[in-house]
Amino acid sequence: MVLRKRAKSCEPPPGVGLSENAGAEERRSTSALWSAKGSPATSEVDSNRRSNTRCKSELWPWQHLVSIAAGLLLAGLLASTQAWCVNSLHENLLWFSELTEVEREISFRTECGLYYSYFKQMLRAPSVQQGLFELTNDNLTESKRTINLLQRMNIYQEVFLSVLYRFLPIQSYLEPVYFYIYTVFSLQAVYVIALYLTAWLLSGSWLAGALAGVWYILNRVDTTRVEFTISLRENWSLPFLALQVAAITCYLRPHLSALQQKVMVWLMYVTTFSFCLTWQFNQFILLVQALVIYTLDCLDFLTTTQVTTLYLTQVSGLLSVWLLQFCNSMLLGSLVLSFIMAALFVRRCQPALKTGSLLVRLAKLLLHTALVLLLTFIINYLAKTILQLRSDEHIYKFIKSKFGLGLTRDFDASLYLCEEAFGLLPLDTLERLAGTLLLHPYGLALLLLGGAMAAAALHSMKR
Repeated sequence: MVLRKRAKSCEPPPGVGLSENAGAEERRSTSALWSAKGSPATSEVDSNRRSNTRCKSELWPWQHLVSIAAGLLLAGLLASTQAWCVNSLHENLLWFSELTEVEREISFRTECGLYYSYFKQMLRAPSVQQGLFELTNDNLTESKRTINLLQRMNIYQEVFLSVLYRFLPIQSYLEPVYFYIYTVFSLQAVYVIALYLTAWLLSGSWLAGALAGVWYILNRVDTTRVEFTISLRENWSLPFLALQVAAITCYLRPHLSALQQKVMVWLMYVTTFSFCLTWQFNQFILLVQALVIYTLDCLDFLTTTQVTTLYLTQVSGLLSVWLLQFCNSMLLGSLVLSFIMAALFVRRCQPALKTGSLLVRLAKLLLHTALVLLLTFIINYLAKTILQLRSDEHIYKFIKSKFGLGLTRDFDASLYLCEEAFGLLPLDTLERLAGTLLLHPYGLALLLLGGAMAAAALHSMKR
């Protein structure tokens, strides 16, 4: 009797954390992995398993807390190790502490020095307001032209750091250049923590997070170049991208309460906004994400609510950056916005997409995809024509030249192609990854998970 009462007290109340529509969508989405005939029994078994898990966590709460504390402690240790490593490499590479102030600024090569100059310009301004005025009315960056740097470039991070340095009581013992580079190195620690949490959420064990963090640090040559290109926009934005992926991973977990879902949505928005604000190539990364979300939606792996929320989070982040960058038309003409609009519109016009036999669903899926792609290019063409947008043409020229589809003598394309970072992946990369014992486990996991996903997709299409 005692055990029955205890088990009964551990049963979750019905409908917790999901609305009626969301619960129906989740049951419909998860039926891609379990047959419809056995769904009631399976649901009952899963409910009992969850009840047993909750009972165990109530019987031995200290074990659960100790495990979480150990995982978080290890995450902090790995993050500190990454920040210390890149700082030591930067110091050993340049003898940075032995250089004069001018020599330290010269060490910011190519566009890195340009970005740092705006941080220094904000600090030298008599006030924050005057510094912002100089940035929005800049006549030094481009010859014979006055431009708005906050609209043209992604330099809000320099503005934020300069304001932070002004108001923090650290001027007496920390030079501005050290405050700048330490912030970037700290973001590398955030990057490791985000990867750690993502692996932990996906596997349910912080040991997987430890593996992710260790492999990231060991493969530093192929994961980051922050130690010699500190000011590059990617070093500011990629940590926020990793945090966004962690937030999305947590949002897609089942059995979240309504409050937890709202918190995750806000975290996804904040991280997406921060990522877009700090890197001009944000739209292309978000386009890849949108294509993945679209694929999962077509295969019925996500609910309609989840797909719409993820799409709108991306749109909200981009539009917020658009406002902060004084209505930068390049963002409105991005492919990702056109694709999301097309995907939402076509899905609205095809409510019966996921019905019918296997062949019927495949035919509908092909037609649906063709309509989405066609509408995407139409919307994008109209947006660029109306806005008279030509500022992102150099990116498409580079992509066409890289794949041999355009003129290789184009100056903008050649400027990118001559940079090693934009070249083809060297073959010795695979040797380095194999040397750190990453390549073979990664290939095996990719093969197994790809097969499982293909089987689940086929089952979903047949039902």
